[in-house]
Amino acid sequence: MKKGKKGIQIFLGPETTLEGKLAFEGIVRLDGHFTGTIESKDGLMIVGEKAVINADILVHTAKVSGEVSGNIRATSRIELHPPARVFGELSAPVVVIDAGVVFRGNCTMNPDDNDACKAVNSAE
Repeated sequence: MKKGKKGIQIFLGPETTLEGKLAFEGIVRLDGHFTGTIESKDGLMIVGEKAVINADILVHTAKVSGEVSGNIRATSRIELHPPARVFGELSAPVVVIDAGVVFRGNCTMNPDDNDACKAVNSAE
C-alpha cells in the first residue's frame, strides 16, 4: 500500500446496501451489503462480521470476518477469521483460514503465479 495514507478511506456501514463496481486505493471496510465487483491494485479490504458481499474481488490483501459469495484473488494474502463464511475460489500467495470459519470452494496458493486458477485444495 502507498505510504502516507492512514486509516480507512471507505466505510460501508451495516445498514448500507450498495451495488456496482468498487475500485479503491488504501483501506476499505465493508460492514453492509455489497453486490458487484471489488478491485484495488494495492489496497486492503476488510469485511466485517455482519457484512454480506456477493462479488468477485481482486485486491492486494483481504481480511474477511463476514460472508462472501464470490471469488477472492489477492496479490499478497487472504485471511479468513471467525465467524467468516466464504463460498467461492480463493487465490493468493498466502491464505490463512482460522478454526471456526466456514469455507466452501477451492483454494490456490502459489507464490510464483498469482494467476493460477486450478484448485489444489477443497474444504467443506
